[in-house]
Amino acid sequence: MDRWLFSIPSVCKGIIAIILTGMLILPVEPLKAQSTNAPLDEAYYHWIDRYEVKSGAIVPELFTTVKPYKRSAIIAMVDSLQSRYKVFQSAADQFNLTYLHNDSWEWSRAESSNSAKPFLKALYRKKSDFYMVDEEDIDLHINPVLYLGAGKDSRLGETVFTNARGFEIRGMIDKKIGFYTFLTENQARLPLYATEYSSLYGYNIVPHTGFYKTFKGTGVDYFEARGYIDFNISKHIWMQFGHDRTFIGTGYRSLIYSDFAPPSQFLRANVKIWKLNYLFQLSRMTANNTGTNVSRYPDKYMAFHHLSVNIGKKLNLGLFESVMFSPQDSINGGVFELSYLNPVIFYRAIEQQNGSADNVILGLDWKWLITKGISFYGQFVLDEFVLSNITSSNGWWGNKYALQGGIKYIDVAGIQNLDLQLEGNVVRPFTFSHENLFTNYAHFLQPIGHPMGANFYEIAGIARYQPMPRLSLTLKSSYLRTGRDNVKGTTPDVDWGGDINKSYTLREQDYNNKTTQGTDNTIVFADLSASYMLRHNLFLDFRQTFRNSKSADNAFDNRTTLTSVALRWNIAARLYDF
Repeated sequence: MDRWLFSIPSVCKGIIAIILTGMLILPVEPLKAQSTNAPLDEAYYHWIDRYEVKSGAIVPELFTTVKPYKRSAIIAMVDSLQSRYKVFQSAADQFNLTYLHNDSWEWSRAESSNSAKPFLKALYRKKSDFYMVDEEDIDLHINPVLYLGAGKDSRLGETVFTNARGFEIRGMIDKKIGFYTFLTENQARLPLYATEYSSLYGYNIVPHTGFYKTFKGTGVDYFEARGYIDFNISKHIWMQFGHDRTFIGTGYRSLIYSDFAPPSQFLRANVKIWKLNYLFQLSRMTANNTGTNVSRYPDKYMAFHHLSVNIGKKLNLGLFESVMFSPQDSINGGVFELSYLNPVIFYRAIEQQNGSADNVILGLDWKWLITKGISFYGQFVLDEFVLSNITSSNGWWGNKYALQGGIKYIDVAGIQNLDLQLEGNVVRPFTFSHENLFTNYAHFLQPIGHPMGANFYEIAGIARYQPMPRLSLTLKSSYLRTGRDNVKGTTPDVDWGGDINKSYTLREQDYNNKTTQGTDNTIVFADLSASYMLRHNLFLDFRQTFRNSKSADNAFDNRTTLTSVALRWNIAARLYDF
């Protein structure tokens, strides 16, 4: 269990202790209570984001490019949208509005959140909470978590399954300190393509998951633990300290910071004032998973800041910078660089000034609400480049960048609750990779950005339809072409730039590099899901997945058809859409 504890260098412990102590003794405005986050959930967050796009105007209550969202901000946003733009019109929209109010009833105080018949008088007095306390000195919400799923994988020859049990607790103390914890014990047998995700290259990981044990030969057994505390410094500044995921962007994928990798420990500070939102986050991540029961996994750290600004009522522009570093990296002499703890400094300047080998990445994201119901969005990530090599088009390996562009169309052709999304992603070879595992853009050997790492392009389309209040239908499809290195056991040092866990010093060539170089691999993915809400946050899911992978040398040829059903209670769907 030591692997789940937050353990960082003593200098950081001292800094964090000082920060936390200072926050606890600072006066908090009487009317400014703490709010926990709504857990990251693709379907849940789509409901929130669609109404901003439907309104055709940027909402000041919430910056939708920075996720997760605070529950208080969600309620403020949907209430503002309804009063100003009347976006909740259809029966499904009205159901969604009521659902969001009930799910964060401590901020909405909606009468609809009350249960008509509480169970044993003490349980389910609120529709969203198994047990709750609503007093002046404490606000408490306790819920069970359950995920029971089973399916048939055409390649595996065995039943795939997910069995997760646990609990979720959130609340506030004295309306000054917010807290959240989520814990599940999990056993699962994943689809074969998900198991093969990294094993072909010899990595011992499970997608989305950190430490795990084998279960009945072909299954896995693991804990999922998330939690944090939350407090306000002032009316416009709040902080969180804990262990969870982050997502930056408004797209299906994020090339900047996604929730694909396992949760990580973090210290997060956010300033929201006027038309600006500024996020600073220091995260402790895992460089490798080769530790033992008596030696912890090697650590690395990412300092990240993101500035988002609303320009007029239609455009949001974000700038970000991150640096990956580690005192355990022998190249940097075992030094923990304190300058990176400065939340308003330019990391590239510090890296160059200190002559370090740390990995600094820059970029931007944008969201443009063209008109009511249509939004154009995108991201640009700059890892490294030399202008002369770009203009000469010589395919220099160090021109490392990634680009995303997408469009959302809400209530297509006037059909209520039919939403379409089209997105393209391109990532150059060697982007996000670095000299070693301590400085590459990965956590637990899993990409922090796109699941495929680098050296690919992808076109993805998503259709979402809510034909009736409790039923949601989603069709995802994608075409991805990537360049693979040789498979496990066949010259492992070959590096064409797709595997970000390999050192870029192993590259095959300095020039004439192009996207999808190496062993050509094409992946066609389609997933149809139907989710019915039986009661608040209790879902019955049906899913049909098709995945076809083909490569030039047949090394990555496989074809999967997966049919599955699941019962979910207070937990997001487990997705392996790569």
